[in-house]
Amino acid sequence: MKKILGLLFLSATLMFANGFYDKGTTKGVTVEIISDKTLVEGDNDISIKLSKDGKVVTNAKVRAKFFMPEMPGMPYMEYIGHGKLNGDKFNTMINFSMGGTWQYHVEFKIKGKKYRHRGSVNLGQASSGMKCAAGKCATGKCGGGN
Repeated sequence: MKKILGLLFLSATLMFANGFYDKGTTKGVTVEIISDKTLVEGDNDISIKLSKDGKVVTNAKVRAKFFMPEMPGMPYMEYIGHGKLNGDKFNTMINFSMGGTWQYHVEFKIKGKKYRHRGSVNLGQASSGMKCAAGKCATGKCGGGN
């Protein structure tokens, strides 16, 4: 019986493992950045969903830049992914060359107008946005404008 309960606990833990989620609004456009898995060193699949006035935006050009500023003994690092529309999301792959805190800019253009959403992520840690999406945000408010 203990083995069965242990297996059920392990399965549930793996099923509900935290991924990355961030949500914010910039110039009236809601930006959601999603990864089903926790972000790690190496390749990571990222989805970006855009919406305006409650309607999904699919006619955009999307680019995601993740970067780490130069620090003593370490050069500036960045990885740029271009979103490819798949259903109602733009998918891209981002490669993090090392652990730590990475800044990001999701830049997109809709009908010639440019937008930018900014944020950061610590590799291997659940995002505050994921906690907020799960109803665990301390402020009760999700997202934030940039």
